[in-house]
Amino acid sequence: MEFDEFKRRMLVSFRLDLNSYKETQLKRRMDGLLARQKIKDYADLLHLLTSDRMAYQTFLDHLTINVSEFFRDPHRWLELEKKMLPELLQPRGTIKIWSAACSIGAEPYSLGILLDELGPTRPHRLDATDIDKTILDTAQAGRYNQDAVRSVGKERLSKYFTASGSHYLINENIKKMVSYKRHDLLTDIYPQGYDLIVCRNVTIYFTREAQDKINKGFSQSLQPGGFLFIGGSEMIFNYQELGLEKISPCFYRKRK
Repeated sequence: MEFDEFKRRMLVSFRLDLNSYKETQLKRRMDGLLARQKIKDYADLLHLLTSDRMAYQTFLDHLTINVSEFFRDPHRWLELEKKMLPELLQPRGTIKIWSAACSIGAEPYSLGILLDELGPTRPHRLDATDIDKTILDTAQAGRYNQDAVRSVGKERLSKYFTASGSHYLINENIKKMVSYKRHDLLTDIYPQGYDLIVCRNVTIYFTREAQDKINKGFSQSLQPGGFLFIGGSEMIFNYQELGLEKISPCFYRKRK
């Protein structure tokens, strides 16, 4: 089975659009998976994935890049804390946030910490989604190694985490703020009405067409005046066409 046919069959069987991933990177990762698991070819891989649910989860874990930490790129999170969130909270009181492709949960919990500091006791809504069910289970557990919390200040670490051996457990109050759900950015319908969408260091793995589709979906999901927070290595070239204005390297605002 050729690689193109494998991708077509994955779309039919799992609604997983591998054509939207950058070809060279994806092929390299898939060939590495075949070699490590001693799978003969793509036909055998497809048979394994369709017959073994755990094998499919392992495949998703390999496909997605689950590298995340709390307050990754601290200067950008400080900008969010000092400028964007107060601008949203002042007129609204409560806000609705979507952490898309949330990985291990460090990003939505970072948002929860900021909301607890800036708007405590308010019924904010914080939705977190990812394509990978296994990683969502990890996020809901809220248990992190030292690398994941290296950008968390001492006061926050003491207030919002409990040490457990060499790991840290996120505070239950912060954990309860986040609602997790599986969502595929390439195929699923986008939820609506958000004041802030955070999706960082994700679209760099997709083709330009897929990036445009995702960014259009995010723009449509934002309330007028809402913000989109992306990664430092990402850029939205056609932001004006999407009804967005660029505020700083990582922040875009939907025009009112």
